[in-house]
Amino acid sequence: YGTPHAPYHTAPLEYRNRFDPEKIQLRRNVPDSLKERAKKDLAGYYAHIAALDDMIGKVIKNLKDSGQFDNTIIVFTADHGDLLGSHGAYKKQQPYEESAKVPMLYYIPEKLKIAAGEREALMNSEDIMPTLLSLCDISIPNTVEGLDYRPYMEGKEEIGHATLLTCVQPFGQWNKVQHGAREYRAIKTLQYTYARDLNGPWLLFDNINDPYQLFNLVGNEGYTTLQDELEKQLSQRLKETGDEFLPGMDYIKKWGYPVDETGTVPYTN
Repeated sequence: YGTPHAPYHTAPLEYRNRFDPEKIQLRRNVPDSLKERAKKDLAGYYAHIAALDDMIGKVIKNLKDSGQFDNTIIVFTADHGDLLGSHGAYKKQQPYEESAKVPMLYYIPEKLKIAAGEREALMNSEDIMPTLLSLCDISIPNTVEGLDYRPYMEGKEEIGHATLLTCVQPFGQWNKVQHGAREYRAIKTLQYTYARDLNGPWLLFDNINDPYQLFNLVGNEGYTTLQDELEKQLSQRLKETGDEFLPGMDYIKKWGYPVDETGTVPYTN
């Protein structure tokens, strides 16, 4: 049935018929020039999600029928979101909420005694593997960079107040040649997103008071102290991970990847 990665119009007809583009409400940061396209694409996007939801239901039913449901941890997540017209852009890579936020749902068997409910902590992709190993009582290799969130889930430890967003080399639908893209590193906290490109501070958003990220606060006199604090947090995270934050092509050349004229590693579907 495909996934939200697939072209929006490729969802099966039985699912596409559930969503009327004209009834879809867009986010406030979608420009007028993209609204008609975004509504049609969102209808297809929602259709893919509905199909995927049905497939997850079948997996859970099979686990229950086979007696393995209570012996199985289920994680539902994604590698990125999709701008779908927000900020005048599509697809991924950029540090905006629509691109950077992903679903992170866990089903954990009752025998592990972890209370159900929503959590506020920011969990990143590299944290999934060590967390799953810990939940399964398997030792975590010292080489793992991610965090073990089991103690947090159990209410024993407070972590996840901030996480990193990284664009090593912009490519494809957001490349330097056609879209003026840029490499960046960003720190995302429970309230703010702060991004720095190779030239210095780039974006600062208050995601609670400005959920559509319409107002860039970088350089705003009222936010100087906050910007400095987030810059320190970001610099510390980059130091901890050994990230020198070099131009993207430096990494391309180091590892010998072939790229086209836009700086994209060629690939086919």
